[in-house]
Amino acid sequence: MKIAVFGSAFNPPSLGHKSVIERLGHFDKVLLVPSISHAWGKSMLTYEIRLEMIAAFITDLDLDNVELSTLEKEIYIPEQSVTTFALLNSLQEKELTADITFIIGPDNLMSFTKFYKSDEIVQRWGVMACPETLPIRSTDIRNALRSGGDISDLTTASVREYIVEHHLYE
Repeated sequence: MKIAVFGSAFNPPSLGHKSVIERLGHFDKVLLVPSISHAWGKSMLTYEIRLEMIAAFITDLDLDNVELSTLEKEIYIPEQSVTTFALLNSLQEKELTADITFIIGPDNLMSFTKFYKSDEIVQRWGVMACPETLPIRSTDIRNALRSGGDISDLTTASVREYIVEHHLYE
């Protein structure tokens, strides 16, 4: 089994995320893994709210190989970040024979050597740089909402509805 691991804050999921995911159709499984505690201290909505937005996002994607993974929550130790190495290692222990590829965006590719055990990651698993084909970031959505703008062209319909219904990012 070929598994792609796409980790992100997903704060919130964007059409930029979608543009990456749609190009991962050659994987048997694409795991969307929201950060439970960001390695570099990024401020995010609660994990539970982001899980609900990702579930809505996945419904809108309607792709059979895409799944939400809560593995970071399973291995999380309070007050510590979950490293990519720990995440991939834990997944490999669960999926012993899987061929695992870590999907990385261009922003993280430039700083990949700062990742904990980056050398061992590239030795043990695949790493695939996959820039979005739509340059839409979660930051664009948050900024639009804070200025009263429309986000219909920045995320999927169900994610937009969830954000509006729950008055997020205001």
